[in-house]
Amino acid sequence: MVRVLPRPSAPSTTADPPLQLSPRLLLIDELFLFLMYLSLGLKEEDLADRFNIHPTAVGEIIETWAHFLYALLGAVGIWMSPENIRATMPGVFGQFSDTQVLVDSVEMRCEMPSSFLSQRETFSLYKSHTTLKGMIGVSPHGAVTFVSSLFSGSVSDTELFRQSGIFPLLDKDMAVMVDTGFRIDELVPCKVYRPPFLSKPSELSHDEVLVPEDVARLMMHVEKSTRRIKENKLFDTVIPPTVAGCINQLFVVACLLTNFQNRPRVEARAEEVTVC
Repeated sequence: MVRVLPRPSAPSTTADPPLQLSPRLLLIDELFLFLMYLSLGLKEEDLADRFNIHPTAVGEIIETWAHFLYALLGAVGIWMSPENIRATMPGVFGQFSDTQVLVDSVEMRCEMPSSFLSQRETFSLYKSHTTLKGMIGVSPHGAVTFVSSLFSGSVSDTELFRQSGIFPLLDKDMAVMVDTGFRIDELVPCKVYRPPFLSKPSELSHDEVLVPEDVARLMMHVEKSTRRIKENKLFDTVIPPTVAGCINQLFVVACLLTNFQNRPRVEARAEEVTVC
């Protein structure tokens, strides 16, 4: 018995139509793409696939919105007057009620530059990686009131403070609260509250021990603001060179957007005020 096999069908002469990319997104979709990039840290290729556009268009959208929001949000004065600071001063600050701003540094990893000199300038011993470093200032009630540009990761906290541009905003009637790395007592015209470097407890009096502990506890306010900024997953990843031209703008926008989060920054209670 002869078994007849079916004749193979002729190959189709018409190829599948190419994937049609969207020529342009609506502005609201461009903003949504930008916020997804900032908040989730998605790769440009991933966003291109999700929004059905070319990866090059994704990069252009990110850079355009970074510059636009930088100009828009940056036009709003965020530095608070001493009168407004006093009006919103949490009771937990007690003897530090003259504090105008709490200052801390923010460090983020970036891809290693090809230049050896650039590698040395951006390498951070603290992070054991090439990094970029910025400084933020936070009011006692938790609002971001100052954002510096980004500097190379090798810069010290003291030098970062010196170059940040915050000096013209300070006067002798104010106090600044900083972390241990900011050795700025001789630089500023105002009082400085700072936890001391580690010392033997036996070398400090009871009052000297309590005050540094209070300052360290209050510095958690600015650390919580820093964590809010780091909730943007872009800064949890290694910053790619594709956004090197607008990384300053991305950092400032991320900092300023924390002032618009829809949740209370300070909760008042019967006996104390705590930062959320």
